[in-house]
Amino acid sequence: MTSSPGNTIEPAEKPPPRATAIRAEHVYKVFGRRESEVVRRLEAGADAEEVKALGTAAVIDASFEVAAGEIFVVMGLSGSGKSTLIRTLNGLWKPSAGSVYIGDDDITTMSDKALREVRREHVSMVFQHFALLPHRTVRENAAYALKEKGIDKKTRLERADTWLDTVGLRGWGDRYPGELSGGMQQRVGLARALAAETDILLMDEAFSALDPLIRREMQDQLIELQSTLGKTIVFITHDLNEAMYVGDRIAVMRSGRIVQIGTASDILTDPANDYVAKFTAEVDRSRVLTAGSVMERPSAVVTVTSGPRAAVEEMRRNQVSGVLVVDRERRLRGYVTDDDAVAAVKSGADDLSALVRTDDLTSVTASTPVAELFAPAAESPVPLVVVGDDDRLRGVIPRVGLLASMAPKHAGDDDAGGEESAEVDQPNTAEDGETAR
Repeated sequence: MTSSPGNTIEPAEKPPPRATAIRAEHVYKVFGRRESEVVRRLEAGADAEEVKALGTAAVIDASFEVAAGEIFVVMGLSGSGKSTLIRTLNGLWKPSAGSVYIGDDDITTMSDKALREVRREHVSMVFQHFALLPHRTVRENAAYALKEKGIDKKTRLERADTWLDTVGLRGWGDRYPGELSGGMQQRVGLARALAAETDILLMDEAFSALDPLIRREMQDQLIELQSTLGKTIVFITHDLNEAMYVGDRIAVMRSGRIVQIGTASDILTDPANDYVAKFTAEVDRSRVLTAGSVMERPSAVVTVTSGPRAAVEEMRRNQVSGVLVVDRERRLRGYVTDDDAVAAVKSGADDLSALVRTDDLTSVTASTPVAELFAPAAESPVPLVVVGDDDRLRGVIPRVGLLASMAPKHAGDDDAGGEESAEVDQPNTAEDGETAR
């Protein structure tokens, strides 16, 4: 729906920017004897195949920032360079060119001693294949990072038990890794990383070796833990559904290059190229998109003080049979039908509030998953209404728009919907009850 030109209802306020926890600037990683020459040729425009005889370019000109407290997912197929990239973020592999910052510190220029300190105090890692010590108990494995920090045995084992409880392994501390299932072993690996109490967590294909049901349980647990811990997490995966489920933002890699960075909604609704579009074609869009990403501008909105005549004029101008009604703070009050408004004008009534209906009007928040909108949309004779936490009107979702949102997007497709474009316009207003023009 579109609105009257010239006036706007302000969109929901965006949260203030968070501090940057990780920053990569033009990072290259080449395997081979002639790293510098490969980088030079790549910077001059050569592609990875053209320089293959000189070295293998695993990461090419990667630049991005990860905000403190964000889950940043790096996703790509096997060989895309994602696992190589994550190993440059904690200095396991030094970039062939470029810089990696943890906070304000460039780890690519650090001494080995300083780098070990960064890993010990600031960065933990969870590996795909658990990397547990088979001859140590579950508790001792979970406490391993604390031992490296020099913490006394009693304290570190107590802390380990706390984190084992947190990941659902209460009572398993005296067992050995070989006695645990794959999912339980991965929980030990997660507990070990959490026990280190670093602010950054790197997870390299951490759940990919698990059965689908266990994998989803681990994803749910990660999200639940993140809601209370607020870690900065870089999560590597080849599974797009997993990326879109756990990630605040996603970087899509192909052949060593980052081809797109954005939210799950950004990547689904506005793919950067045909590769990304094809990659996302099989994603369950209803589980990723939200009401805010598919809502549209409302076509007719008036304030409750505008009067029946203003409501009729607004409906006539937009050729609709109803108008949404808000108060002066832009909070949704309901809607008025054309029949009611016309009857009020004929009778000489000037009180629009007496005509406002709320029956059949269903409101949702911008964060409501699209999957939860189909049932109410099917039952409602009027479009769903999107409101903010303060009940301010943000947009509407007609049934046809909801169905259209399920169609895969192709690179370059126009997208009139979405949260950016759905800032609804300010309704006609009139001081002292006069009809707005």
